[in-house]
Amino acid sequence: MRLHELSIQRPVLATVMSIVIVVFGIIGMRELGVREFPAAERPIIAVQSAYPGANAAVVESQITENLEEELNTVSGIRTMRSISREGLSTVTVEFDLGDDLERAANDIRDRVGSAMRRLPSDAEAPTVSKADADGDPIVFLSVRSDQRSLLELSALADNLFKTRFETISGVGQVDIWGYREYAMRLWLDPDAMAAHQVTAMEVREAFRAANVELPTGRIEGDSIDLNIRTLGRLNDDTEQFDNRVIKREGDNVVRFRDVGFAEIGPLNERTLLRRDGITMVGVVLRPQSGANEIAITNEFYRRLEIIKQDLPDDVDVAIGFDDSQFIRASIREVVQTLFLALLLVCGTIFAFLREWRTAIIPIITIPISLIGTFFILYLAGFSINILTLLGMVLAIGLVVDDAIVVVENIYKRIERGDAPKIAGADGVKEIFFAVIATTLALTAVFAPLIFLGGLTGVLFREFGVTLAAAVIISSFIALTLTPMLCAKLLKNRPQAPAFHRRTEPFFVALSDNYRRSLQGFLRHSSWTPLILLACLGVIIAIYTTLPEELAPLEDRSMLIVQAKGPEGAGFDYMYDAMGTYGETVQEAVGESVEAVFTVTSPGFGASMTTNTGFSRIVLKNPDEREQSQTEVAAELTRALVKTPEIQTFVRQIPTINVGSFGLPVQFVVQHTDVAKIREMIPQFMERAREHPALGFVDVNLVFNQPELVLDIDRERADTLGVSVREISDTVQASFSGQRYGYFLRDGEQFEIIGQMDREGRNAPGDLSRLLVRSGDGSMIPIDNLVSIREQSTAPVLYRFNRFPAATFSAALAEGAALADGIQAMREIAAEVLDDTYATELAGESREFADTGNSLVFVFGLALVLIYLVLAAQFESFRDPLSIMLTVPMAITGGLITLWYFGQTLNIFSQIGLIMLIGLVTKNGILIVEFANQRRDSGLSIAEAVEEAAAARFRPILMTTLSTVLGTLPIALALGAGSQSRVPLGLAVIGGMLLGSFLSLYIVPAAYRLFANPDR
Repeated sequence: MRLHELSIQRPVLATVMSIVIVVFGIIGMRELGVREFPAAERPIIAVQSAYPGANAAVVESQITENLEEELNTVSGIRTMRSISREGLSTVTVEFDLGDDLERAANDIRDRVGSAMRRLPSDAEAPTVSKADADGDPIVFLSVRSDQRSLLELSALADNLFKTRFETISGVGQVDIWGYREYAMRLWLDPDAMAAHQVTAMEVREAFRAANVELPTGRIEGDSIDLNIRTLGRLNDDTEQFDNRVIKREGDNVVRFRDVGFAEIGPLNERTLLRRDGITMVGVVLRPQSGANEIAITNEFYRRLEIIKQDLPDDVDVAIGFDDSQFIRASIREVVQTLFLALLLVCGTIFAFLREWRTAIIPIITIPISLIGTFFILYLAGFSINILTLLGMVLAIGLVVDDAIVVVENIYKRIERGDAPKIAGADGVKEIFFAVIATTLALTAVFAPLIFLGGLTGVLFREFGVTLAAAVIISSFIALTLTPMLCAKLLKNRPQAPAFHRRTEPFFVALSDNYRRSLQGFLRHSSWTPLILLACLGVIIAIYTTLPEELAPLEDRSMLIVQAKGPEGAGFDYMYDAMGTYGETVQEAVGESVEAVFTVTSPGFGASMTTNTGFSRIVLKNPDEREQSQTEVAAELTRALVKTPEIQTFVRQIPTINVGSFGLPVQFVVQHTDVAKIREMIPQFMERAREHPALGFVDVNLVFNQPELVLDIDRERADTLGVSVREISDTVQASFSGQRYGYFLRDGEQFEIIGQMDREGRNAPGDLSRLLVRSGDGSMIPIDNLVSIREQSTAPVLYRFNRFPAATFSAALAEGAALADGIQAMREIAAEVLDDTYATELAGESREFADTGNSLVFVFGLALVLIYLVLAAQFESFRDPLSIMLTVPMAITGGLITLWYFGQTLNIFSQIGLIMLIGLVTKNGILIVEFANQRRDSGLSIAEAVEEAAAARFRPILMTTLSTVLGTLPIALALGAGSQSRVPLGLAVIGGMLLGSFLSLYIVPAAYRLFANPDR
C-alpha cells in the first residue's frame, strides 16, 4: 500500500503526521534567534599596541612588522591589514568565513605573546579585541550634564556604562567617543629648567623614584602573620607633585614647582564629541563578527534601565542611534509581506477552484509547510532573519503547487463520477511521479546554494534550505493529508455550486482558446528555434549591459561623513572646521535631519590623526521626509564642496555588512618599496579623478605631513660625553607626552604625563631650549649636538598582506555601478603600473568580485543538477531536453523586467534568476510526465503532448499566478529595507510570466522533436 493510499484509508494517521510537523515547527520557532542577515561577517581580530611619541615609520619598523611576522603563522587568515600612525600600531586580521572566532582569537593571543619579546621595552603591551577597530557601531548612547566637566562625564561613562556593557554577550568592544581620561599633567617650563640646571630626564627619574609600590613581604609571628604594605604611590593631590624634590645640591633644593607645575587634566585633550553643537560624550557598542545585533541591543536596553536607577539627577542620557531599529522594522516588513502573499495566493486558489471545499485543501498546506520549516532551520543551527523569511514568502507560491495539482486531478475524476476515495487513490497515482519530480527539481536548484562557500554561501545557505525544506514538506503533505482531505471533503454532486457554474464557461473558453492556439503553433513549429535564439540574444544583450553591484542600497536613515583637514592641521583648526561643517549640514539638509553627531580628531579606527573628523547624520524616518537617503547624500555632497576648510566624503551604510569601512570601490596597490608607491600615487590619482565612472576619489597614503628631523652629530656628542640615548631620551621626555608613572584616584590608577608646556613647544626653535647634561656635569643646549631640518613624510603607513600598500577609494559617479568602478581602477592600473606592482581589491569590491564568480558557478551547477535529476526520473536523456528549454525563456523574462525597471545585477537579482530554473521547469515536468502517460495508453506523440498540454493548462496557470502573486509584495517594496529585495521579486515575476507563457507552446513543440518514438 502506497503512502497516499494509506493516508486515505487511515485519515487519523494522516492528520497526526501533519500535527506533529506543526508541533515541532512551533518548538523550533521558539528556539530560533532573530537577526537581520545570516552571520556573514568574517571573523576579525584587531591587535593594537601603543608607543607614545613614536612616529609612523618607527611604529611600523619596531612594532607592526614584528607583530605581522608572528601573526602570519596563524592558519585560516584571509587578509592582514595594518596601520602604523603616530604612537599606535593596529593590525587587523580577517579570517575565512566559517572559522571559529574564539579559536582565531586564542591563536592570535598566543602569537602576540611570542612577539612581546621583540617589541620595544617602553611600548605598551598589545591588546587583542574580537572586533574590527574600523567597524561600524550598532548603538550609540549620549551622556551629557550641565554641571559636570568632560573629565567627570568620561569617568562616569567609563565606570557606570562601559564596564556593564562590555560583558554583554556578542559585544566585541565598547568605545567612548569624546572620551577624556584623568591624568596628572606635569607641565615643564624650559626657561625655569635652564635656570635651575635641570633636564627633563632628571624630572622624569625623580618622579619614578618617588612613586613606586613594591611587594614588601610579611612578619611571621608565633601565632599570626602580618603582611607588609609600603604606601609609595602618589595620589591625586597636586601639592604632592609640586613639592617633589627634583634636585638637591647641599642646601639648594629644586622642587618641581620651581621648574613647572602639576594639574589634573585629560590624557588626550585633542578629541571632542558634539551632538547638534552640544558637547558631550557617547558610549558606542561594536559587535563581534557574526554576533546577533538584536540580542545585543535587547540586553543593552535592559541593562540601561538598571543603570538609570543609579544615575545622578544632573546626568541626561539619550539614544543617538540604534541600528537594530532598522533591522526590527525590516523583519516586521517581511512578516507583513508574508501574510500579504498568503492572502493573495489564497485568493488565487479560490478564484480558480471556485468552491470553498476544494480551495481549503491546498490552502491548509501553506501554514503546515511554513511552520514545519522552522524546525528544519532549528536543526541546521540557523536563525530567523530576512533571508529565511524571504524564502518563506517565496515558498508560499511554491508549497501550494503540488497540492493544487493533486486536488485538481482528483476533482476531475470525481466530476467524471468516480467515488471520492477511488478518485483520491487513482488521481494521486496518476500524478505521483510528477509531484516527486517537481520536488526533486526544485530541491536540485537550491542544492548548490547549500554547499556554496564564501559570502554567497553563508548568505543564501539559509535561504536555500528554507525553500528546499518548505517544498519537501509540502510535497509530503500533498501526498498524505491532501488526498485524505479530498476523499473526506469532496463529494459527488449532481451539479456544481452556482458560482462555479457561472464562471465555468470562462475557464472552458480559456482552455479551448489555448488548445486552438497550441494547435496553430504546432503547425508552425519551425518558430521554436527562432524564439529560443531570440531569447539567447536578449539574454546576452541585457546581461552584458546591466550594471552590477553587491546589493542595492537601503534607506537606513543614516549617513556617515569622513572629514580631513590639511596635513599638519591641529586640533583647534579641526574644532572650528567641524563646527562649520555642522552648520553646513543643517543649512543644506536640515529638514531631513534628526541629529548630527561630530567627533573632532576621533582617536579611533583610521581617523587617528589630529587633522581628521568623523560624523554620523541620523535622518528622520523615510515617511517623515520628502527626500530619499540617496538624494540627501547627493545634496549634502554638493553642499560640502563649498567648505574648503576640510575635505569630506559622504558614505551610505551598505545593505550587507562585509566588514569594510569606507567607499564602495577600494583598490589596493602594493610594492616592496614604499618609495615606488609614493612615486606612482600622483599619476594614479590624476587618472582616477578623470575617469567618468568614478566620483569622489581619495588615497589613504599621503606624504605631506610636516616633520622635523634631528641629525645627531655623533662625533661632537662623544667628545662632550653625551650619548645618543641621552639626547633621544631628553627629546622624548620633553615633547612626546611620555608616561612618567601612575597615580591613584578613588582607588583607580591613572597615568602621569610629563611634557613641555604649550609655550615651550610652540615652534621649531623651542628645540634649542632643551638642555642635556654633558660628561663633566655641565649643561649643553641640545641644538649644539644636532642639526635640524624639515621634510614631509607619511603621517600614517599602511600594509596589506605584509607589504607596503596604498588603497585608492572611490565613490561611484551617477549612473555607474560597482562593476564599472572596479573595471575603471583595473584599467588605470594597467596604464600606470609596471610589473613590479601587485594589486588587490578590498572591502565591498573584493566581496563583489568573489560573489560574482560564485554565482556563475552556482547557475551552471543548478542547470547540470536539474538535468541529471530529470534524466534519472524520466529514465531518458531526451525527455529532460524539452523541459530544460524553459530556462532561457524564463531568464529572458527576468532580465527584461530588471532592465525595464532600471535594476542591477546583484546577489538578490541573481538568486532570483537561479530560482527561475526550478520554477519554470516544474511546468515542463507536468506536461512531459502527462504526455508520457498518454503515450503509454496508446496515443501518438503529437496527440499525447497536445492532450497533456491542454489537460495541464489550468494547473500550470494556477500555480504560475500563485507564485507571481506570492512574490508580488516583494517587488512592490512596501516597507523598511525592502529596496534591496525588489530585484529578486522583479526577476521572479518577469521570468515566471514570460517563461510560463512560452513554455505552454515551446515544451509541446520540443517534446515532439526530442521524444523517443520507441517508448
